Amino acid sequence: MSIAERFAVVTERVAAAARAAHRDPAEVQILAAVKTQTPERIAELIDVGATLLGHNRAQELTELAPALAVLRPGAALTHHFIGQLQTNKAARVVDLATCVHSVDRRSLATKLSALATQRGRTLDVFVQVNASGEETKAGVQPDDALQFALDVAALPSLHVRGLMTIGANSPDPAVVNAAFAVMQELSSTVGRSGLDAPELSMGMSSDLEAAIAHGATMVRLGTDIFGPRV
Repeated sequence: MSIAERFAVVTERVAAAARAAHRDPAEVQILAAVKTQTPERIAELIDVGATLLGHNRAQELTELAPALAVLRPGAALTHHFIGQLQTNKAARVVDLATCVHSVDRRSLATKLSALATQRGRTLDVFVQVNASGEETKAGVQPDDALQFALDVAALPSLHVRGLMTIGANSPDPAVVNAAFAVMQELSSTVGRSGLDAPELSMGMSSDLEAAIAHGATMVRLGTDIFGPRV
């Protein structure tokens, strides 16, 4: 199956999940996770209308963004950073990405704020939450998420769009749903606080239906679009 065919299938899958949750499919964006993909394969995806790209590694972003600009010079591409970000690599990300999904500590938020201010721009961010409580996952604890979001929103040159999580690594649907339910409730809590940050970045190829049922506004998909990584 070609990348174009895969993207058509996953687009319908996302739309079907939204309809099943009694939501408008237009409320859910597909972010293509391009980790390990070549510029040529990503260009195939761009050709069928996918322009929202998610990068896991700063080095890949710095290599892919210029290459794609050459391959598809007319494409209005939007680059998001979705991986764990070290502060010493933050500058290259701020130079190329419009949004960072993985803000989970004060030191990183402060660094991103300073870099965006130096560049005279506003950087979109998501606060990463460890909703599943797994020790292997990054993110602030749910009980700390609201105050952390408020603290990040108070920093200059940062705009908090919402919350992000990585789904529970479990074959049990009840466990997966429970973690996404935590995020849905946290999002409501953030809204009640007065902070206008309604988005939820959550859901991947294995769990997008559950994520969308719990309010995801952006799903991060790689395998369903590009096929299994080799």
